[in-house]
Amino acid sequence: MQINFTHHQSAHCENGVISNLMKHHGFNVSEPMAFGIGSGLLFCHIPFLMVNHAPAFTYRALPGIIFKRFAKRVGIKIKREKFKNPQQAKAVLDQNLNNNNPVGLQVGVYNLVYFPDEYRFHFNAHNLVVYGKENDTYLISDPVMEDVTTLTDKQLEKVRFAKGAFAPKGHIYYPVDFPKELELESAIIKGIKHTCRDMLAPMPVLGVKGIRYTAKLIRKWPKKKGVKKANHYLGQIVRMQEEIGTGGGGFRYIFAAFLQESSKVLNKPELSNLSKEMTLIGDSWRDFAVDASRIYKNRSAKEDAYNNVATQLEVIADKEEVFFKKLKKAIQ
Repeated sequence: MQINFTHHQSAHCENGVISNLMKHHGFNVSEPMAFGIGSGLLFCHIPFLMVNHAPAFTYRALPGIIFKRFAKRVGIKIKREKFKNPQQAKAVLDQNLNNNNPVGLQVGVYNLVYFPDEYRFHFNAHNLVVYGKENDTYLISDPVMEDVTTLTDKQLEKVRFAKGAFAPKGHIYYPVDFPKELELESAIIKGIKHTCRDMLAPMPVLGVKGIRYTAKLIRKWPKKKGVKKANHYLGQIVRMQEEIGTGGGGFRYIFAAFLQESSKVLNKPELSNLSKEMTLIGDSWRDFAVDASRIYKNRSAKEDAYNNVATQLEVIADKEEVFFKKLKKAIQ
């Protein structure tokens, strides 16, 4: 069983799966377009959820939501299934492959044997495509990898049924119905409005307010939690921003590319200017990550280093507040 499937590398797994599956079905949807229409951009601190013994921070919408929103807005239908029984999960996967249908899977990262060791940690919201099977080996298109790869029957089962936060439970998904043409213009506008709403939300842990709240936490951590724990928490923020297939800058560069592409589709040159502005904001996030990483690697020569990176975050929050207010106005 091998489907004629073309692998394209991407910056982020879920966007890459959407883009690759759409291209397979004849719709040339780029990774940034999938991300932007699906309102993937976010900042959220989830204080009650611990991941790798540190509070959760996310720069993107929850796993699966990007594809769900994208599908609804462009007019396609997706089928999703989760399972208690690994044998049933395998049977549904094999049936799809027999039907010449590549599928998306949600998996855990820790036991992905083709990942370098430094990227293998307990994170259960990774996405990949399975496009075939040879004997007991599945053919894998993981969008964050340069080339296609493989997993044995047992290896795939292990990552499909990983335990912990966001446990995949064998989650399989694939598009089942398409319009003649995708409704891109209205979908882009809905995607942008939703992102502006999220980033300017009045909730203290979400969007711009969430960034400011996180800056306050960073100032308190060394005294309240001790330096060792404070460093671990700071490392968590940077890892979620730069290492989990975000395209860098906590997805800000991908969102900038989406605005650039959207400016042509909607014939709105102001979106192209805002794209450049978002790229600069992405640079600010990167600078923050570099300075924060120096702290938790004990290489920072700056006095008052925690307050320094907290101030950087507050400046980023100010920039993003101005940016999303302008973007909201541009799309009205």
